[in-house]
Amino acid sequence: MRRLTSLLIGCSSLVVMSTVIAAGAPGAGTGMNASAAGTADPNQEIATALQHAGMSAGSSKLEDVHAHLHHVINCLVGPSGQGYDATAENPCKGQGNGAINDVDNKSKQRKKLDEAIKDANKGLKQNDLKKAQKEAKEVMEDLQAAQKAK
Repeated sequence: MRRLTSLLIGCSSLVVMSTVIAAGAPGAGTGMNASAAGTADPNQEIATALQHAGMSAGSSKLEDVHAHLHHVINCLVGPSGQGYDATAENPCKGQGNGAINDVDNKSKQRKKLDEAIKDANKGLKQNDLKKAQKEAKEVMEDLQAAQKAK
């Protein structure tokens, strides 16, 4: 009975996946991420960057502060952006092309995102834990302001 149940579940999964692919769902079965499928979400990218800025500010080790600041920058500039670190995680993978690329270049929001990148880079240059955490808090403030600006 167990084998039959497992077989039925497996077959059902294949049918559902085939239907999704045949229906032409954006990116289904093609390896396309959200940005390639045209569904960039700068608000989500900013929210994810803000989470990592918070983790950075709350970290008790300098290397963790720096790691999360790299994550922030990766979310904001995207994989092809200046300052992107391919050796660091990109927690925004699939959310868009980097928040600065997914918002209007002349918007107040873009200005705040640029400030966040500047402050994150300042934090990366700090070799003192407290000073790096202070910059991470500045990044948080910049990103909170970016969420409110448009």
